[in-house]
Amino acid sequence: MSSEFRPPNLALATVGLSLATFMQVLDTTIANVSLPTIAGNLGVSVNQSTWVITSFAVSTAIALPLTGFLNRRFGEVRLFIWSTLLFSLASLLCGLAQSMPMLILFRAIQGAVAGPMYPITQSLMISIYPPAKRGMALALLAMVTVVAPIAGPILGGWITDNYSWPWIFFVNVPIGIFASMVVSNQMKLRVDTTSRPKIDYVGLITLIVGVGALQIVLDKGNDEDWFNSTFIIITSIVSAIALAVFLIWELTDEDPIVNLRLLRHHNFRVGTIALVLAYAAFFAIGLLVPQWLQRNLGYTSTWAGFAAAPLGILPVMLTFIVGKYASRTDMRLLASCAFLVMGITCFLRSNFFLQIDFNSVALVQLLQGLGVALFFMPVTTILLSDLKPNEIASGGGLATFLRTLGASFSASLTTFLWDRRAIVHHAHLSEHITPYDPSAQATLQAAGVNGTQAANATLEQLITQQGYQISFNEVFHLLGWVFLALIVVIWMARPPFTAKAGAGGGGH
Repeated sequence: MSSEFRPPNLALATVGLSLATFMQVLDTTIANVSLPTIAGNLGVSVNQSTWVITSFAVSTAIALPLTGFLNRRFGEVRLFIWSTLLFSLASLLCGLAQSMPMLILFRAIQGAVAGPMYPITQSLMISIYPPAKRGMALALLAMVTVVAPIAGPILGGWITDNYSWPWIFFVNVPIGIFASMVVSNQMKLRVDTTSRPKIDYVGLITLIVGVGALQIVLDKGNDEDWFNSTFIIITSIVSAIALAVFLIWELTDEDPIVNLRLLRHHNFRVGTIALVLAYAAFFAIGLLVPQWLQRNLGYTSTWAGFAAAPLGILPVMLTFIVGKYASRTDMRLLASCAFLVMGITCFLRSNFFLQIDFNSVALVQLLQGLGVALFFMPVTTILLSDLKPNEIASGGGLATFLRTLGASFSASLTTFLWDRRAIVHHAHLSEHITPYDPSAQATLQAAGVNGTQAANATLEQLITQQGYQISFNEVFHLLGWVFLALIVVIWMARPPFTAKAGAGGGGH
Protein backbone atom coordinates (compact mmCIF):
# COMPACT_ATOMS: atom_id res chain seq x y z
CA MET A 1 0.00 0.00 0.00
CA SER A 2 2.63 2.54 1.12
CA SER A 3 4.77 1.95 -2.01
CA GLU A 4 1.88 3.19 -4.24
CA PHE A 5 1.17 6.24 -2.10
CA ARG A 6 1.65 9.71 -3.65
CA PRO A 7 1.44 12.84 -1.48
CA PRO A 8 -1.06 15.56 -2.53
CA ASN A 9 1.84 17.91 -3.32
CA LEU A 10 5.03 16.06 -4.29
CA ALA A 11 7.16 19.24 -4.39
CA LEU A 12 6.08 20.30 -0.88
CA ALA A 13 6.70 16.79 0.53
CA THR A 14 10.17 16.83 -1.09
CA VAL A 15 10.94 20.24 0.48
CA GLY A 16 9.86 18.96 3.93
CA LEU A 17 12.00 15.82 3.69
CA SER A 18 15.02 17.68 2.22
CA LEU A 19 14.89 20.42 4.88
CA ALA A 20 15.05 17.88 7.71
CA THR A 21 18.05 16.16 6.08
CA PHE A 22 19.72 19.52 5.42
CA MET A 23 19.29 20.52 9.08
CA GLN A 24 20.60 17.20 10.39
CA VAL A 25 23.66 17.02 8.09
CA LEU A 26 24.35 20.75 8.65
CA ASP A 27 24.73 20.01 12.35
CA THR A 28 27.64 17.64 11.75
CA THR A 29 29.80 20.66 10.75
CA ILE A 30 28.08 23.89 11.88
CA ALA A 31 29.96 23.86 15.21
CA ASN A 32 33.43 23.28 13.64
CA VAL A 33 34.36 26.95 13.15
CA SER A 34 32.65 27.99 16.41
CA LEU A 35 34.71 25.65 18.65
CA PRO A 36 37.26 28.31 19.71
CA THR A 37 34.40 30.71 20.65
CA ILE A 38 32.39 28.02 22.47
CA ALA A 39 35.54 26.92 24.35
CA GLY A 40 36.28 30.51 25.38
CA ASN A 41 32.71 31.24 26.51
CA LEU A 42 32.37 28.01 28.52
CA GLY A 43 35.89 28.24 29.98
CA VAL A 44 37.49 25.09 28.53
CA SER A 45 40.39 24.36 26.15
CA VAL A 46 39.83 24.07 22.38
CA ASN A 47 40.83 20.39 22.71
CA GLN A 48 38.03 19.71 25.19
CA SER A 49 35.57 21.52 22.92
CA THR A 50 36.02 18.87 20.17
CA TRP A 51 33.70 16.76 22.35
CA VAL A 52 30.94 18.96 20.89
CA ILE A 53 31.69 17.26 17.55
CA THR A 54 32.52 13.74 18.76
CA SER A 55 29.60 13.32 21.21
CA PHE A 56 27.20 14.08 18.32
CA ALA A 57 29.01 11.73 15.91
CA VAL A 58 29.29 8.80 18.36
CA SER A 59 25.65 8.89 19.49
CA THR A 60 24.52 9.18 15.84
CA ALA A 61 26.64 6.12 15.01
CA ILE A 62 25.16 4.14 17.91
CA ALA A 63 21.58 5.14 16.98
CA LEU A 64 21.96 4.30 13.27
CA PRO A 65 21.68 0.50 13.63
CA LEU A 66 18.43 0.98 15.59
CA THR A 67 16.74 2.50 12.53
CA GLY A 68 15.41 -0.84 11.24
CA PHE A 69 14.00 -1.80 14.63
CA LEU A 70 12.37 1.61 15.23
CA ASN A 71 11.00 1.63 11.68
CA ARG A 72 9.27 -1.74 12.15
CA ARG A 73 7.98 -0.67 15.57
CA PHE A 74 6.59 2.81 14.76
CA GLY A 75 6.43 3.10 10.95
CA GLU A 76 8.47 5.39 8.70
CA VAL A 77 6.30 8.53 8.80
CA ARG A 78 5.85 8.56 12.57
CA LEU A 79 9.57 7.83 13.12
CA PHE A 80 10.52 10.70 10.78
CA ILE A 81 8.20 13.20 12.50
CA TRP A 82 9.24 12.28 16.05
CA SER A 83 12.97 12.22 15.18
CA THR A 84 12.70 15.67 13.58
CA LEU A 85 10.73 17.18 16.49
CA LEU A 86 13.07 15.66 19.11
CA PHE A 87 16.05 16.94 17.10
CA SER A 88 14.57 20.47 17.29
CA LEU A 89 14.05 20.11 21.07
CA ALA A 90 17.63 18.83 21.56
CA SER A 91 18.90 21.78 19.46
CA LEU A 92 17.02 24.19 21.74
CA LEU A 93 18.63 22.56 24.81
CA CYS A 94 22.11 22.80 23.18
CA GLY A 95 21.63 26.55 22.74
CA LEU A 96 20.49 26.94 26.35
CA ALA A 97 23.46 24.95 27.78
CA GLN A 98 25.39 26.86 30.45
CA SER A 99 28.45 24.59 30.74
CA MET A 100 30.53 22.25 28.54
CA PRO A 101 29.24 19.00 30.21
CA MET A 102 25.63 20.20 29.62
CA LEU A 103 26.36 21.04 25.97
CA ILE A 104 28.06 17.66 25.40
CA LEU A 105 25.09 15.82 26.97
CA PHE A 106 22.55 17.68 24.82
CA ARG A 107 24.69 17.18 21.69
CA ALA A 108 24.76 13.43 22.46
CA ILE A 109 20.92 13.43 22.72
CA GLN A 110 20.73 15.45 19.49
CA GLY A 111 23.00 12.89 17.77
CA ALA A 112 20.96 9.95 19.07
CA VAL A 113 17.66 11.26 17.65
CA ALA A 114 19.48 12.24 14.41
CA GLY A 115 20.55 8.61 13.81
CA PRO A 116 17.40 7.39 12.00
CA MET A 117 16.73 10.66 10.13
CA TYR A 118 18.82 10.16 6.98
CA PRO A 119 17.98 6.47 6.28
CA ILE A 120 14.25 7.15 6.86
CA THR A 121 14.28 10.29 4.68
CA GLN A 122 16.00 8.31 1.92
CA SER A 123 13.41 5.53 2.18
CA LEU A 124 10.43 7.96 2.18
CA MET A 125 11.89 9.90 -0.75
CA ILE A 126 12.18 6.71 -2.83
CA SER A 127 8.63 5.63 -1.90
CA ILE A 128 6.85 8.86 -2.95
CA TYR A 129 8.51 9.12 -6.39
CA PRO A 130 7.52 6.92 -9.36
CA PRO A 131 10.26 4.38 -10.28
CA ALA A 132 11.41 6.38 -13.34
CA LYS A 133 12.17 9.45 -11.21
CA ARG A 134 13.79 7.77 -8.19
CA GLY A 135 17.32 8.39 -9.46
CA MET A 136 16.58 12.12 -9.62
CA ALA A 137 15.11 12.05 -6.08
CA LEU A 138 18.29 10.39 -4.76
CA ALA A 139 20.51 12.82 -6.68
CA LEU A 140 18.59 15.70 -5.06
CA LEU A 141 19.09 14.16 -1.61
CA ALA A 142 22.77 13.56 -2.40
CA MET A 143 23.18 17.23 -3.32
CA VAL A 144 21.57 18.27 -0.01
CA THR A 145 24.00 16.05 1.91
CA VAL A 146 26.97 17.54 0.03
CA VAL A 147 25.88 21.20 0.35
CA ALA A 148 24.88 21.06 4.04
CA PRO A 149 28.33 20.21 5.52
CA ILE A 150 29.85 23.02 3.42
CA ALA A 151 27.15 25.55 4.36
CA GLY A 152 27.72 24.58 8.03
CA PRO A 153 31.05 26.39 8.60
CA ILE A 154 29.91 29.55 6.72
CA LEU A 155 26.58 29.74 8.53
CA GLY A 156 28.19 28.77 11.86
CA GLY A 157 30.91 31.40 11.46
CA TRP A 158 28.52 34.18 10.40
CA ILE A 159 26.10 33.44 13.27
CA THR A 160 28.93 33.19 15.84
CA ASP A 161 30.56 36.47 14.74
CA ASN A 162 27.34 38.49 14.33
CA TYR A 163 25.09 37.07 17.06
CA SER A 164 26.27 34.41 19.53
CA TRP A 165 27.14 30.71 19.29
CA PRO A 166 23.82 29.38 20.82
CA TRP A 167 22.05 30.59 17.66
CA ILE A 168 23.85 27.91 15.59
CA PHE A 169 21.55 25.49 17.47
CA PHE A 170 18.44 27.71 17.85
CA VAL A 171 18.22 28.06 14.05
CA ASN A 172 17.18 24.37 13.84
CA VAL A 173 14.01 24.83 15.91
CA PRO A 174 11.77 26.58 13.32
CA ILE A 175 13.21 24.47 10.46
CA GLY A 176 12.50 21.19 12.32
CA ILE A 177 8.96 22.20 13.30
CA PHE A 178 8.17 23.35 9.74
CA ALA A 179 9.62 20.16 8.13
CA SER A 180 7.72 17.83 10.49
CA MET A 181 4.43 19.74 9.99
CA VAL A 182 4.76 19.63 6.18
CA VAL A 183 5.61 15.90 6.11
CA SER A 184 2.87 15.10 8.64
CA ASN A 185 0.33 16.94 6.49
CA GLN A 186 1.50 15.42 3.18
CA MET A 187 1.87 11.84 4.47
CA LYS A 188 -1.13 11.57 6.83
CA LEU A 189 -2.99 9.17 4.49
CA ARG A 190 0.05 6.90 3.99
CA VAL A 191 -0.41 3.48 5.59
CA ASP A 192 2.59 2.06 7.48
CA THR A 193 2.53 -1.51 8.71
CA THR A 194 4.12 -1.87 12.15
CA SER A 195 5.12 -4.86 14.25
CA ARG A 196 6.72 -5.51 17.64
CA PRO A 197 10.15 -6.92 16.70
CA LYS A 198 12.45 -8.47 19.26
CA ILE A 199 15.26 -6.11 20.24
CA ASP A 200 18.83 -7.41 20.49
CA TYR A 201 19.63 -6.01 23.97
CA VAL A 202 23.05 -7.70 24.27
CA GLY A 203 24.13 -6.24 20.92
CA LEU A 204 22.81 -2.78 21.80
CA ILE A 205 24.38 -2.59 25.28
CA THR A 206 27.79 -3.94 24.19
CA LEU A 207 27.75 -1.53 21.23
CA ILE A 208 27.05 1.52 23.45
CA VAL A 209 29.62 0.48 26.11
CA GLY A 210 32.31 -0.58 23.62
CA VAL A 211 32.10 2.41 21.27
CA GLY A 212 31.48 4.92 24.10
CA ALA A 213 34.49 3.70 26.12
CA LEU A 214 36.75 3.68 23.04
CA GLN A 215 35.75 7.27 22.23
CA ILE A 216 36.53 8.34 25.83
CA VAL A 217 39.98 6.71 25.53
CA LEU A 218 40.68 8.60 22.29
CA ASP A 219 39.40 11.93 23.64
CA LYS A 220 40.88 11.79 27.14
CA GLY A 221 44.09 9.90 26.32
CA ASN A 222 46.18 13.00 25.65
CA ASP A 223 45.06 14.84 28.82
CA GLU A 224 45.53 11.74 31.00
CA ASP A 225 48.98 10.81 29.54
CA TRP A 226 47.61 7.66 27.89
CA PHE A 227 48.55 4.32 29.45
CA ASN A 228 50.30 5.94 32.42
CA SER A 229 46.74 6.61 33.63
CA THR A 230 44.75 3.93 35.49
CA PHE A 231 41.52 5.49 34.16
CA ILE A 232 42.65 5.05 30.53
CA ILE A 233 43.81 1.45 31.14
CA ILE A 234 40.49 0.45 32.77
CA THR A 235 38.41 2.21 30.06
CA SER A 236 40.47 0.50 27.31
CA ILE A 237 39.92 -2.95 28.89
CA VAL A 238 36.16 -2.27 29.23
CA SER A 239 36.01 -1.18 25.58
CA ALA A 240 37.99 -4.21 24.32
CA ILE A 241 35.82 -6.71 26.25
CA ALA A 242 32.54 -5.03 25.21
CA LEU A 243 33.55 -4.88 21.53
CA ALA A 244 34.75 -8.52 21.56
CA VAL A 245 31.39 -9.68 23.04
CA PHE A 246 29.58 -7.43 20.52
CA LEU A 247 31.40 -8.97 17.53
CA ILE A 248 30.87 -12.57 18.66
CA TRP A 249 27.20 -11.98 19.56
CA GLU A 250 26.32 -10.11 16.34
CA LEU A 251 27.93 -12.79 14.16
CA THR A 252 26.00 -15.61 15.89
CA ASP A 253 22.62 -14.04 16.85
CA GLU A 254 19.61 -14.82 14.60
CA ASP A 255 18.36 -11.22 14.50
CA PRO A 256 21.41 -9.00 15.19
CA ILE A 257 21.09 -5.24 15.69
CA VAL A 258 24.07 -4.76 13.32
CA ASN A 259 24.23 -7.36 10.56
CA LEU A 260 28.02 -7.88 10.37
CA ARG A 261 27.52 -11.02 8.26
CA LEU A 262 27.10 -8.72 5.24
CA LEU A 263 30.90 -8.29 5.31
CA ARG A 264 31.16 -11.80 3.81
CA HIS A 265 30.41 -10.15 0.42
CA HIS A 266 33.71 -9.20 -1.25
CA ASN A 267 32.70 -5.86 -2.83
CA PHE A 268 30.77 -4.79 0.25
CA ARG A 269 33.85 -5.46 2.38
CA VAL A 270 36.29 -3.63 0.04
CA GLY A 271 33.88 -0.73 -0.62
CA THR A 272 33.12 -0.26 3.09
CA ILE A 273 36.83 -0.18 4.02
CA ALA A 274 37.41 2.45 1.30
CA LEU A 275 34.35 4.48 2.38
CA VAL A 276 35.23 4.46 6.10
CA LEU A 277 38.90 5.39 5.65
CA ALA A 278 38.27 8.00 2.94
CA TYR A 279 35.44 9.62 4.90
CA ALA A 280 37.54 9.64 8.10
CA ALA A 281 40.34 11.45 6.23
CA PHE A 282 37.83 13.82 4.57
CA PHE A 283 36.27 14.56 8.00
CA ALA A 284 39.74 15.28 9.44
CA ILE A 285 40.31 17.91 6.72
CA GLY A 286 36.96 19.57 7.49
CA LEU A 287 37.79 19.75 11.19
CA LEU A 288 41.43 20.82 10.92
CA VAL A 289 41.31 23.55 8.24
CA PRO A 290 38.85 25.94 10.05
CA GLN A 291 40.67 25.48 13.39
CA TRP A 292 44.06 26.13 11.74
CA LEU A 293 42.74 29.27 9.98
CA GLN A 294 41.56 30.69 13.32
CA ARG A 295 44.35 29.48 15.63
CA ASN A 296 47.35 30.05 13.35
CA LEU A 297 46.28 32.66 10.81
CA GLY A 298 43.97 34.70 13.08
CA TYR A 299 40.86 34.41 10.87
CA THR A 300 37.43 35.15 12.33
CA SER A 301 34.84 32.34 12.32
CA THR A 302 33.12 33.94 9.29
CA TRP A 303 36.30 34.22 7.21
CA ALA A 304 37.35 30.68 8.16
CA GLY A 305 33.95 29.58 6.83
CA PHE A 306 34.41 31.55 3.60
CA ALA A 307 37.90 30.09 3.05
CA ALA A 308 36.53 26.55 3.48
CA ALA A 309 33.37 27.15 1.38
CA PRO A 310 34.71 26.70 -2.21
CA LEU A 311 34.80 22.97 -1.40
CA GLY A 312 31.05 22.89 -2.19
CA ILE A 313 31.04 24.57 -5.61
CA LEU A 314 32.03 21.60 -7.84
CA PRO A 315 29.96 18.95 -5.97
CA VAL A 316 26.82 21.09 -6.46
CA MET A 317 27.59 21.56 -10.16
CA LEU A 318 28.60 17.96 -10.85
CA THR A 319 26.30 15.80 -8.65
CA PHE A 320 23.56 15.40 -11.26
CA ILE A 321 26.08 14.84 -14.10
CA VAL A 322 27.94 12.15 -12.11
CA GLY A 323 24.58 10.55 -11.20
CA LYS A 324 23.49 10.47 -14.84
CA TYR A 325 26.63 9.32 -16.65
CA ALA A 326 28.69 7.45 -14.05
CA SER A 327 27.10 4.09 -14.87
CA ARG A 328 28.92 4.14 -18.25
CA THR A 329 32.33 4.27 -16.53
CA ASP A 330 34.25 1.77 -14.37
CA MET A 331 33.36 2.82 -10.82
CA ARG A 332 36.90 1.99 -9.64
CA LEU A 333 38.27 4.57 -12.10
CA LEU A 334 35.94 7.30 -10.80
CA ALA A 335 36.78 6.48 -7.16
CA SER A 336 40.53 6.44 -8.01
CA CYS A 337 40.22 9.92 -9.55
CA ALA A 338 38.43 11.11 -6.38
CA PHE A 339 41.17 9.70 -4.11
CA LEU A 340 43.94 11.07 -6.35
CA VAL A 341 42.47 14.61 -6.29
CA MET A 342 41.93 14.49 -2.51
CA GLY A 343 45.46 13.16 -2.01
CA ILE A 344 46.97 15.95 -4.16
CA THR A 345 45.07 18.63 -2.19
CA CYS A 346 46.43 17.17 1.07
CA PHE A 347 49.99 17.31 -0.28
CA LEU A 348 49.39 20.93 -1.36
CA ARG A 349 48.25 21.79 2.19
CA SER A 350 51.37 20.09 3.60
CA ASN A 351 53.29 23.02 2.04
CA PHE A 352 51.12 25.74 3.61
CA PHE A 353 52.85 28.39 5.76
CA LEU A 354 51.84 31.11 8.24
CA GLN A 355 51.88 33.97 5.68
CA ILE A 356 49.75 32.14 3.06
CA ASP A 357 47.02 34.26 1.46
CA PHE A 358 43.25 33.64 1.46
CA ASN A 359 43.07 32.82 -2.29
CA SER A 360 45.64 30.01 -2.05
CA VAL A 361 43.66 28.32 0.77
CA ALA A 362 40.33 28.76 -1.08
CA LEU A 363 41.77 27.44 -4.36
CA VAL A 364 42.89 24.16 -2.76
CA GLN A 365 39.41 23.81 -1.19
CA LEU A 366 37.86 24.35 -4.67
CA LEU A 367 40.09 21.64 -6.18
CA GLN A 368 39.21 19.23 -3.37
CA GLY A 369 35.54 19.69 -4.34
CA LEU A 370 36.24 17.75 -7.56
CA GLY A 371 37.34 14.79 -5.43
CA VAL A 372 34.24 15.07 -3.23
CA ALA A 373 31.95 15.16 -6.30
CA LEU A 374 33.45 11.90 -7.61
CA PHE A 375 33.74 10.14 -4.25
CA PHE A 376 30.40 9.11 -2.72
CA MET A 377 28.42 7.74 -5.63
CA PRO A 378 31.01 5.27 -7.09
CA VAL A 379 32.12 3.96 -3.68
CA THR A 380 28.48 3.49 -2.59
CA THR A 381 27.64 1.68 -5.85
CA ILE A 382 30.67 -0.63 -5.42
CA LEU A 383 29.85 -1.55 -1.82
CA LEU A 384 26.20 -2.29 -2.59
CA SER A 385 26.90 -4.09 -5.89
CA ASP A 386 27.15 -7.70 -4.62
CA LEU A 387 24.42 -7.56 -1.95
CA LYS A 388 21.10 -9.34 -2.46
CA PRO A 389 18.09 -7.00 -2.96
CA ASN A 390 16.79 -7.74 0.57
CA GLU A 391 20.22 -6.89 2.04
CA ILE A 392 20.59 -3.43 0.46
CA ALA A 393 18.81 -1.45 3.21
CA SER A 394 20.87 -3.21 5.92
CA GLY A 395 24.05 -2.78 3.87
CA GLY A 396 23.50 0.95 3.42
CA GLY A 397 22.76 1.25 7.15
CA LEU A 398 25.87 -0.74 8.19
CA ALA A 399 28.15 1.27 5.85
CA THR A 400 26.70 4.55 7.17
CA PHE A 401 27.14 3.32 10.76
CA LEU A 402 30.82 2.40 10.22
CA ARG A 403 31.47 5.62 8.27
CA THR A 404 29.99 7.76 11.10
CA LEU A 405 32.05 5.85 13.65
CA GLY A 406 35.17 6.41 11.52
CA ALA A 407 34.45 10.15 11.44
CA SER A 408 34.14 10.45 15.23
CA PHE A 409 37.38 8.51 15.84
CA SER A 410 39.06 10.60 13.14
CA ALA A 411 38.09 13.83 14.95
CA SER A 412 39.80 12.64 18.14
CA LEU A 413 42.92 11.21 16.48
CA THR A 414 43.48 14.24 14.22
CA THR A 415 43.26 16.70 17.12
CA PHE A 416 45.58 14.47 19.19
CA LEU A 417 48.17 14.17 16.38
CA TRP A 418 48.11 17.90 15.64
CA ASP A 419 48.65 18.83 19.31
CA ARG A 420 51.17 16.09 20.11
CA ARG A 421 53.43 16.87 17.12
CA ALA A 422 53.12 20.63 17.83
CA ILE A 423 54.51 20.03 21.36
CA VAL A 424 57.42 18.02 19.92
CA HIS A 425 58.24 20.77 17.37
CA HIS A 426 57.86 23.50 20.02
CA ALA A 427 60.47 21.77 22.20
CA HIS A 428 62.80 21.30 19.20
CA LEU A 429 62.47 24.94 18.07
CA SER A 430 62.92 26.29 21.63
CA GLU A 431 66.34 24.58 21.84
CA HIS A 432 67.57 26.37 18.72
CA ILE A 433 65.93 29.80 18.96
CA THR A 434 66.61 32.21 21.84
CA PRO A 435 66.21 36.02 22.24
CA TYR A 436 70.03 36.23 21.89
CA ASP A 437 70.03 34.50 18.49
CA PRO A 438 70.98 37.14 15.81
CA SER A 439 68.19 36.18 13.38
CA ALA A 440 65.65 36.12 16.23
CA GLN A 441 66.83 39.58 17.35
CA ALA A 442 66.41 40.89 13.80
CA THR A 443 62.86 39.48 13.62
CA LEU A 444 61.90 40.99 16.98
CA GLN A 445 63.38 44.40 16.04
CA ALA A 446 61.47 44.34 12.73
CA ALA A 447 58.28 43.66 14.72
CA GLY A 448 59.12 46.65 16.99
CA VAL A 449 59.47 44.51 20.14
CA ASN A 450 61.70 46.04 22.84
CA GLY A 451 62.62 44.76 26.31
CA THR A 452 63.59 41.23 27.39
CA GLN A 453 60.19 40.29 28.83
CA ALA A 454 58.29 41.41 25.71
CA ALA A 455 60.90 39.69 23.51
CA ASN A 456 60.54 36.40 25.38
CA ALA A 457 56.74 36.52 25.22
CA THR A 458 56.72 37.35 21.49
CA LEU A 459 59.28 34.66 20.74
CA GLU A 460 57.27 32.07 22.70
CA GLN A 461 54.16 32.98 20.69
CA LEU A 462 56.05 32.72 17.37
CA ILE A 463 57.54 29.33 18.32
CA THR A 464 54.11 27.99 19.35
CA GLN A 465 52.56 29.14 16.05
CA GLN A 466 55.43 27.65 14.06
CA GLY A 467 55.19 24.35 16.00
CA TYR A 468 51.48 24.06 15.15
CA GLN A 469 52.19 24.95 11.51
CA ILE A 470 54.83 22.24 11.08
CA SER A 471 52.50 19.75 12.80
CA PHE A 472 49.61 20.79 10.48
CA ASN A 473 51.83 20.14 7.45
CA GLU A 474 52.84 16.70 8.78
CA VAL A 475 49.21 15.64 9.39
CA PHE A 476 48.26 16.61 5.83
CA HIS A 477 51.28 14.78 4.41
CA LEU A 478 50.02 11.65 6.20
CA LEU A 479 46.42 12.19 4.96
CA GLY A 480 47.75 12.50 1.39
CA TRP A 481 49.34 9.04 1.62
CA VAL A 482 46.10 7.61 3.11
CA PHE A 483 44.16 8.74 0.01
CA LEU A 484 46.78 7.34 -2.38
CA ALA A 485 46.74 3.98 -0.53
CA LEU A 486 42.95 3.83 -0.99
CA ILE A 487 43.41 3.74 -4.79
CA VAL A 488 45.06 0.32 -4.30
CA VAL A 489 42.20 -0.79 -2.00
CA ILE A 490 39.39 0.18 -4.42
CA TRP A 491 40.94 -1.81 -7.30
CA MET A 492 40.47 -4.97 -5.21
CA ALA A 493 36.72 -4.69 -5.95
CA ARG A 494 35.40 -6.99 -8.68
CA PRO A 495 32.99 -5.88 -11.45
CA PRO A 496 30.15 -5.80 -12.42
CA PHE A 497 28.99 -2.81 -10.35
CA THR A 498 25.35 -2.62 -11.33
CA ALA A 499 23.40 -0.23 -9.09
CA LYS A 500 20.32 -1.95 -7.70
CA ALA A 501 16.99 -0.34 -6.78
CA GLY A 502 17.34 2.04 -3.88
CA ALA A 503 21.14 1.87 -3.89
CA GLY A 504 21.80 5.42 -4.97
CA GLY A 505 22.41 7.20 -1.72
CA GLY A 506 23.20 4.76 1.06
CA GLY A 507 26.72 6.05 1.55
CA HIS A 508 25.99 9.73 2.27
